[in-house]
Amino acid sequence: MNLAVDVISDVICPWCYIGKRRLENAIAAVDGLHEVKVQWHPFQLNPMMPKEGISRKEYRTSKFGSWERSLELDAKVIAVGESEGIHFAFDRSERTPNTVDAHRLIWLADQHGCQAAVVEALFRAYFTEGKDIGDQQTLIDVVVEAGLDRQASEDILNSDDGMDVISNGRELSRRHGVDGVPFFIINNVITLAGARTPETFLGAFKQANR
Repeated sequence: MNLAVDVISDVICPWCYIGKRRLENAIAAVDGLHEVKVQWHPFQLNPMMPKEGISRKEYRTSKFGSWERSLELDAKVIAVGESEGIHFAFDRSERTPNTVDAHRLIWLADQHGCQAAVVEALFRAYFTEGKDIGDQQTLIDVVVEAGLDRQASEDILNSDDGMDVISNGRELSRRHGVDGVPFFIINNVITLAGARTPETFLGAFKQANR
């Protein structure tokens, strides 16, 4: 039986990275039983983010009321991440980026059969390597290493190609009432909000196959 999993996420959402890993664990558990196709769709946590991004400290302080509160939340995510084999290094991230270009390249990667690798590379670059994935050259270097063609990546970012994927993503989120990510749609019938456990995904897989 084939399974289609549509994932609505943002590459600067740590819970989306955790959700990705948990989904992968569930998929590994049904290896040989189901063929699972995963497709990633954009969600902008910060649709009004300036093109150049802003200081992470400034952004998080404004969002959570204080830098101390932000650090408390980071510590909780770090602990959960470690249990999933993800080593969050928030202290290495100086900027919270605008993610429109990252989403456009994720869309391009889907056309070239390397979307999963590009999504993983972007999460890793931002969360563990502290790279500014809002910087165009940094962004291109990350996706090229993950398998995308450099010229194709440069061409799309120097044009308006792929911008409709942002509006399409907004429409998909609106249709399913999504107000936070990650959000998973399985076979267009089962929806899961949040970074659910592998067991929850497995239950949803079974339900979708009835």
